Amino acid sequence: MAASGVRRIKLGSQGLEVSAQGLGCMGLSAFYGAPKPESDAIAVLHHAINSGITFLDTSDIYGPETNEILLSKALKDVMREKVELATKFGISYSEGKREIKGDPAYVRFACEASLRRLGVDCIDLYYQHRIDIRVPIEITMGELKKLVEEGKIKYVGLSEASASTIRRAHAVHPITAVQLEWSLWSRDVEEDIIPTCRELGIGIVAYSPLGRGFFASGPKLLEKLEQGDFRKNLPRFQAENLDHNKVLYEKVTAMAEKKGCTPGQLALAWVHQQGDDVCPIPGTTKIENLNQNIGALSVKLTPEEMAEIEAIAQPDFVKGERYMSSMPTYMQSETPPLSSWKASA
Repeated sequence: MAASGVRRIKLGSQGLEVSAQGLGCMGLSAFYGAPKPESDAIAVLHHAINSGITFLDTSDIYGPETNEILLSKALKDVMREKVELATKFGISYSEGKREIKGDPAYVRFACEASLRRLGVDCIDLYYQHRIDIRVPIEITMGELKKLVEEGKIKYVGLSEASASTIRRAHAVHPITAVQLEWSLWSRDVEEDIIPTCRELGIGIVAYSPLGRGFFASGPKLLEKLEQGDFRKNLPRFQAENLDHNKVLYEKVTAMAEKKGCTPGQLALAWVHQQGDDVCPIPGTTKIENLNQNIGALSVKLTPEEMAEIEAIAQPDFVKGERYMSSMPTYMQSETPPLSSWKASA
């Protein structure tokens, strides 16, 4: 256990050890309104590390690129071995157009660019952010394996990948972690993907464990969102769905009051209690919220309470998709067979 009291866990079976809760850094720079002032963002990052939250999650698309640069500035005076850095590649923006890319040349280009921006020699955990369905996953993994052999990355991860894609990737080089959306209102991954990860000894990194802030603030979250916050466009936050979904928040709030914690802490504790192979990475831009999230590590739920909360948050209760239809998820992550690439390469 870290001196701060945040316990450590082994993520996956390849040797990576991280804080039991990480910090999603995206919102400091992108997608949730205007980027936060650099000094404020760095203060949040330093507070996280000093509190024992040492697993920091970013991506080259956050900004784009500015979030990785922010982390490099925040980590200038931090011993490299004190933090576990995770970043991602695979979503490319060029002339305002988004493209998912996983060909070997792009994998290498993206990795070397992230190393430069982060100001490090090696990335602890490097994820494919979205799967390029034009390239067999074995080809993408082959290049990632080379980058591991060259010492540029330590461990390989996948984000938003189907069970069959995870299996194919893992057969080329061990996958250390799969990042997926898992919360009280996103439980579809429990059917197929979570069991596959556990069978293969792959760690689970749960992003948006607070339902993109929904379980911290409830429906009134929408009133607080800045111009340009992409949550305004998400199906679950549209009026016709939000009216239905707020019932879930109200029931979680009532249970949290009985438990003596906040609704956000209850929602986060539920994710923590899924097992020691699960690391949620809630994001925040405020130190006060960060402290609340750390407090969720102390909230223990009995089997009866877990059953009660799961009866409230049935997997099919929530209305609205997780993303707009233009954003691919694990449901659009099947790649062609390797034989097709050999034939065309």
